[in-house]
Amino acid sequence: MSAPLWQPSLDRIDQALVTAFIDRVNRRHGRDFDGMQPLWQWSVTDPRSFWREVWDFTGVIGVSGDEVVDHSAKLPGARWFPEARLNFAENLLRRQDHGDAIVFWGEDKVKRRLSHGQLYTLVARLVEAMKAMGVVAGDRVAGFMPNMPEAIAAMLAAASIGAIWSSASPDFGVQGVLDRFGQIQPKLLFSADGYWYNGKPYSVLEKLRGIAAGMPSVERVVVVSYIDEHPDLAAIPAAVRLADFIEPFGGAHISFARLPFDHPLYIMFSSGTTGVPKCIVHGAGGTLLQHLKEHQLHCDIHADDRMFYFTTCGWMMWNWLASGLASGATLLLYDGSPTVGQGSIVFDYADAEGMTFLGTSAKWLDTIAKVGLKPAVTHRLEKLRTIASTGSVLAPEGFDYVYRDIKANVCLSSISGGTDIISCFMLGNPIGPVWRGEIQTRGLGMKVEVFDESGRPVQGEKGELVCTMAFPSIPLGFWNDPAGEKFRNAYFAKYPGVWTHGDWVELTEHGGIIVFGRSDATLNPGGVRIGTAEIYRQVESIEEVAEALVIGQDWDHDVRVVLFVRLKEGLTLDQALGERIKKRIRDNTTPRHVPAKVIQVADIPRTRSGKIVELAVRDVVHGRMVKNKEALANPEALDHFEDLPELRA
Repeated sequence: MSAPLWQPSLDRIDQALVTAFIDRVNRRHGRDFDGMQPLWQWSVTDPRSFWREVWDFTGVIGVSGDEVVDHSAKLPGARWFPEARLNFAENLLRRQDHGDAIVFWGEDKVKRRLSHGQLYTLVARLVEAMKAMGVVAGDRVAGFMPNMPEAIAAMLAAASIGAIWSSASPDFGVQGVLDRFGQIQPKLLFSADGYWYNGKPYSVLEKLRGIAAGMPSVERVVVVSYIDEHPDLAAIPAAVRLADFIEPFGGAHISFARLPFDHPLYIMFSSGTTGVPKCIVHGAGGTLLQHLKEHQLHCDIHADDRMFYFTTCGWMMWNWLASGLASGATLLLYDGSPTVGQGSIVFDYADAEGMTFLGTSAKWLDTIAKVGLKPAVTHRLEKLRTIASTGSVLAPEGFDYVYRDIKANVCLSSISGGTDIISCFMLGNPIGPVWRGEIQTRGLGMKVEVFDESGRPVQGEKGELVCTMAFPSIPLGFWNDPAGEKFRNAYFAKYPGVWTHGDWVELTEHGGIIVFGRSDATLNPGGVRIGTAEIYRQVESIEEVAEALVIGQDWDHDVRVVLFVRLKEGLTLDQALGERIKKRIRDNTTPRHVPAKVIQVADIPRTRSGKIVELAVRDVVHGRMVKNKEALANPEALDHFEDLPELRA
């Protein structure tokens, strides 16, 4: 058997928070656990005791009540801490000292920092301003923001009141934003005036005008000056500069609304193959408790650690990073391209700010490996203890690169979960070995199993990632789905009473997980999940296009978007039309939605009920057998997708 790539030292094991947690459990419950695996087994055997210990160990501010969970066997339907009262923002703003709460780099153009006290004061002023305009618990507050301090502060202000926060990154087009925020009808919209990317400023004021005009629910648009000290807001309905919005308010104290454990906190967006993106509602208590567990027990985040994750406000890792404040950590925020300075800027940041936790995507690690970046030679990285990778699958070669060319003595935590649960099913283990190509462990309290096609749990073979027991961060449901039918169909239709996540995985002999990709049709380029319907809406508005089908093709340790189009009779796809299709998608969604390939086909396969079959086409492209061809009205159409030369480069 090959040796692990890394093992923690005895000192590191002794100092890890999960070691202290294990000692606590052993004392209080008469156990003799000596590592993560027996702790995981106990956590899914006695979830009431486990989650009570997580609440107490992490010091959740609030009243827990006596009951940990009602109807624990119901999935969905279990209610966690049904008697609890807490406020999410109060837990994140527990420090008010002069230490750094947030450090911010806008590429190499902007550098700022806020102490915990300064962040508290800014949030307090925002709370007063929001209340003055009538924002109350349950209202929606949206952010069209770069990953900057004001985005964190606006989210915390909304959560302090009990309003529901939702955000998107500023590279979204107008229609992409309206498809999301338009469904939830926010009362208040925060935006920056623009953002930096590859050294260039990009104004979003024209897009913001269209967004504000398209959402009559918005009563006020608050604009942060970022790329321009004095942005012209005259054309934007109900717009005001942030400085003017909070100017009348002193912000001395926040009166946090103590709300039920399952009070809505966030609305995140995901999408299947039809319709606009689904609006996933996440509760405050479940999000907080899950993130505290993941940060402290799986990522070993201590007070005064300095956490970085390369993310935008449109990805759940932004929400995950923000929760680091609840553990007393400093957030290292970054806006812009990670390739500034030949890709060294993230490592420059790590050295300058004493970064202890570096989170990124597998794709970025692959990119800097290909350009030959060797931070182990060029940077000190003396404080760095953990590197986390998520999004797409981190290939075994990516593990090699980290330990060879970034840092040998670091815990490489490949983590995986999703927007759907605003957290992780599989994570790192700071007191256990790292094996090449494997995620170290299943999440504590998460009864993750692998099902074969018959729905039987298996180990050592590929299958469907499922979770067979309730956990606190299960979504409250979908927005505008009062009966819960869409929600149940999304996650519980395949195996009733079991969460089916849509990942194709294997449980290893080490108790770790290997992820092979998505098992459904949702696209996942660069680790960002994209619903195909968002692309169809743009492509099929182009006159020449009769219909389209889009898949994710496994390519170069990632997934690339491939768009197939059937054009109107007699037309041929040329370069000009292909570029026009890409431009339409880019302008109205995001750059991540833009296909790497646009390919003309003669026909597109459909079921007898008229639905296009993306999964079948994806299987053909990847050389896999297509099952259930009898369900297709035109199975011969699959022949058009076999051995296409365009997909070999």
